[in-house]
Amino acid sequence: MRKLAFFVVCLLLFPGQILAMSARNAIVMDLNSGRVLYEYNSHDEHLIASITKIMTCLITIMYSDLGKTVVVDEDVLKAYGSSVYLEVGEEIKLKDLLYGLMLRSGNDAAVAIANTVAGSMDNFVYLMNEYAKTIGMKNTHFVNAHGLDEKGVGNTSSAYDMALLTKVAMQNKVFKEIFGTREYKAQSNLKTYNWAGKNKLFGMYEYTTGGKTGYTEAARRTLVTTASKDNKDLVIVTLDDGNDFNDHKALYETYFQKYEAVKVIDKSNFKIDDTYYKNEEFYVKDDYYALVTKEEKKNLKLDITIFKYDKVYDDIKIGEIKVMLNDTVLHKESIYARLKENYQKEEKKEGFFKKLWGWIKLW
Repeated sequence: MRKLAFFVVCLLLFPGQILAMSARNAIVMDLNSGRVLYEYNSHDEHLIASITKIMTCLITIMYSDLGKTVVVDEDVLKAYGSSVYLEVGEEIKLKDLLYGLMLRSGNDAAVAIANTVAGSMDNFVYLMNEYAKTIGMKNTHFVNAHGLDEKGVGNTSSAYDMALLTKVAMQNKVFKEIFGTREYKAQSNLKTYNWAGKNKLFGMYEYTTGGKTGYTEAARRTLVTTASKDNKDLVIVTLDDGNDFNDHKALYETYFQKYEAVKVIDKSNFKIDDTYYKNEEFYVKDDYYALVTKEEKKNLKLDITIFKYDKVYDDIKIGEIKVMLNDTVLHKESIYARLKENYQKEEKKEGFFKKLWGWIKLW
């Protein structure tokens, strides 16, 4: 009955394109703005299985030295299910364990990581739940670092919360690298590991940039993936979905086609008309593409605020741009200032060395 209801909803949303999916909960989110492009029961709590490890990975990156050597203790013997087969007394780098955690979903790796980072599983879980509150995950509760559940008791979250977590995590360069890795080789004092990831979407859809799978008998199949195409970056989460990889591919194809990326902030050609400052150059550090439909494009606008200072020094934050879609803020970008005189000197200096290098190459 649930599958039929979801089929009807998809049919109403996409007339002429049938997306018959089996997910209990689903969401499509813009990774850059956090805007929800599609959702189905996205705030309902559900067991999440091993997509838990997205939080485990991020907490480890935030709170520990990844170059640290982990000495595996006897607690790994308590782990069951998917494993990287660590041995008691084995020595391995913490960063390597993160790859085993994410690519092979090693529950033994999760236990070793939790003990190393926080001293115990309970302490690590405390960090997970506190950070979840900090970023606004309102329907999430963690009880362990691996996602296993016993008698229906385990980590619970929502499709929305897991998409939000992934959006935050993907802003971390180390996490992004691990999340997007297909194969990894690690070396401990006892053996060499060669890990291949379980995210089949890499082989099914060329625009895939990352993912984490999950499964327990109670949670069923859970999946978080990301993909990028033509300056459009999306995250999709499905919970309890027996056809998850195909559903993710279909959703990406639909929403990449439905939305276009409009470049509303161009760092290379950034200019502001301002009469207060006479000797300053304004600049921004990043481009920004707004994800909108053709109909929404006309409702995009920039709300620019410039702060008035008596004295300005190079690289001071001097204002802010809000990218607005109607009354919704899609993005905020800081505006910086530098003194024209210093900037022009720097340009001349760079220009001289470019010419000099050109002469050397010609010679």
